[in-house]
Amino acid sequence: MLSISPAYRYHLYRKATDMRNGFDGLCGLITNEFMQNPLSGDVFIFLNKRKNLIKLLAWQGDGFAIYYKRLEKGTYELPSVNSSSVSIEISSQQLLLISEGIRLSSVRKRVRYQRNLV
Repeated sequence: MLSISPAYRYHLYRKATDMRNGFDGLCGLITNEFMQNPLSGDVFIFLNKRKNLIKLLAWQGDGFAIYYKRLEKGTYELPSVNSSSVSIEISSQQLLLISEGIRLSSVRKRVRYQRNLV
């Protein structure tokens, strides 16, 4: 079962993806476009051109799992970034907000303690 947790890293592919891609096609994108290992345990996120379909691919120790969702109305919103990279790393919180249809630009976080890892 695929769960969204801060324990994982989430990589969002910024280009439109052909949703006919299965396990092997998505692994090819991860290897060639992300320049990462699909067996890393990270979760890789793909959206179609219309942004109404989303696929999440993750290695779960003994095989790959795909989570696939189609919206009947509306679209998914990508986070705005200034980078020209092919993929961006997002937090589990951002993924939850994206999947729930919450506008990312209107979300404001309250101040919280963050431990510096040095």
